[in-house]
Order: sequence, then C-alpha cells, then structure tokens
Amino acid sequence: MIGLTLVLTITGARAVVFPNRSTPGAFEKYSLRVINEREVPTLRVEIHFPEGLRVVAFGEVPGWKLQILSDSTQRITAAVWTGILPKRQFVEFPFVALNPKDSISLAWPTTQTYQGGEVVQWTNPDTASKTPVSSTLIADTTPPPLRVSRRSLYISLAALLFALTALAVALRPRGLDVNP
Repeated sequence: MIGLTLVLTITGARAVVFPNRSTPGAFEKYSLRVINEREVPTLRVEIHFPEGLRVVAFGEVPGWKLQILSDSTQRITAAVWTGILPKRQFVEFPFVALNPKDSISLAWPTTQTYQGGEVVQWTNPDTASKTPVSSTLIADTTPPPLRVSRRSLYISLAALLFALTALAVALRPRGLDVNP
C-alpha cells in the first residue's frame, strides 16, 4: 500500500518538496523538485512557505535566478526562480529552513509557469487530484523505548549458565589411567 501511495504521489505531483518527513525544531535541507512534462519549457517556479517555518538559506541552481519574497517582519514567505527547464527534464531548488517546534503537516503551494503562459498551481489538498500540493510531516521520530520481556531475560540467563557449565566440563583436566 505504501508503494502504491508513493507511485501515485510521484506520478501525480510534478512539484514535490523533499523530505516528506522531518523533526520538530530541526534545521532541515529541503529540495523542491519540479518536473516538466509539457512540450514547452518551464520558465518560472514559485513556492510559498508555510507559516511557522523559518527559511534561512537557498542553494544556487545554475541557469536559474532567485527572487526572495519577504513580509514586513522580514520573514521569507516565498521564492521565485526563473530560468529554462526543457521538456522531460527536472530541476531541484534547495533551501534550508528551521522547522516549527510542534508537530504539524506543512503544505508547499507551488506554481509552475510554462512558455506561452500556461500556469499550473500545485495547490490541491486532495492527493488524488491532478495538481496535488506537496506536504511534509513534522513529527517526533524518536522510536518508542525497547521493551524486553523478563521471561526472555531469564531464558537467556539460563542458557548462558548452561553454556558456561558445559564449557567448564569440557575443559576440566582429565586424570591419567596408570593401570596396565
């Protein structure tokens, strides 16, 4: 079932942010991957960053210009890349952000503009739609503590004791028989 969901997500979405899961309060390197499946080039990609996320840096992408959009508090709210993405190719736009401290699902609304003016908005919250919004789950990934049964512990100790006894018997000195 997970494999089917992943296939539907990859084939259904053409603007996806990776990773799809991260840790609360962590600095994370994200990457917006945009695929061009049209017969004309993609010329512009715009992403809006979720509330509670603090974008701090962007990676350089050869052949693409970056415009950073901020609000009145200087919080980065969006990024716009312009360049040329030929058909049947993809590009990745890396950025680093500080995750919110609480568990939450972050949506990454993205707009892809093609030569000729066609615009596709990857903003639909329905993952089965033709234009699903990418999302990242921010949740604690600490594994639950390992619980060990006392019965298993006692059986292991008994087996160890038996093995040590067998080793001691095997290594004990043997007496010499002097009778002819």
